[in-house]
Amino acid sequence: MRTQRALTAGAALIALTGVAGCGGGDDDGGASTGGDRSSASGLPKAADLTSVASYLNEYTSCQDLTAGAEYDAGHQGDGRAWGTDEAAEPSWAIKERGVCTDGSGRPVALLVVSDMTKFQTAVKKDGSEFLVGQDFAVVPVGDETVRSLQGSGLRFLTCDADFSAPSGAEKKPGLVDGCVLTDHLPE
Repeated sequence: MRTQRALTAGAALIALTGVAGCGGGDDDGGASTGGDRSSASGLPKAADLTSVASYLNEYTSCQDLTAGAEYDAGHQGDGRAWGTDEAAEPSWAIKERGVCTDGSGRPVALLVVSDMTKFQTAVKKDGSEFLVGQDFAVVPVGDETVRSLQGSGLRFLTCDADFSAPSGAEKKPGLVDGCVLTDHLPE
């Protein structure tokens, strides 16, 4: 049911949020700072929602950053961004949730994740798919935004046993058995 809601929240969810972090936190021992790349995983890191938005703005538009609850209060039904219920569930390990808008005014959910292993466990159980960095995930709705993020260093996270990346695509195991990170975004 949640997967269907996530897909409804964004037609591009399947092609969307890809990359799950290859670390459950600061596995390189240093503090997270916006836009940094971890030497351990190569995935981008972000200290907070502002850092995630700043990073995304290097590749696509992420404007009018708003706290998730504040955004949800003004947007009902199909206008809601992903994660309203999930952010309140400890099993998802979502430390902060915010929403910005892309160049077409469509929502992009930003998630700062406190424990990427817990997050990937929830993803596997739920059947969702995300674009992820080392300690954050994003859920863009617009296909153009998804494609703009393809060269961002984020990876597509999926735990779908039937997923296969084309020849030449990067594919690495996630932190949870059965989950993978890839630079290939499904059509």
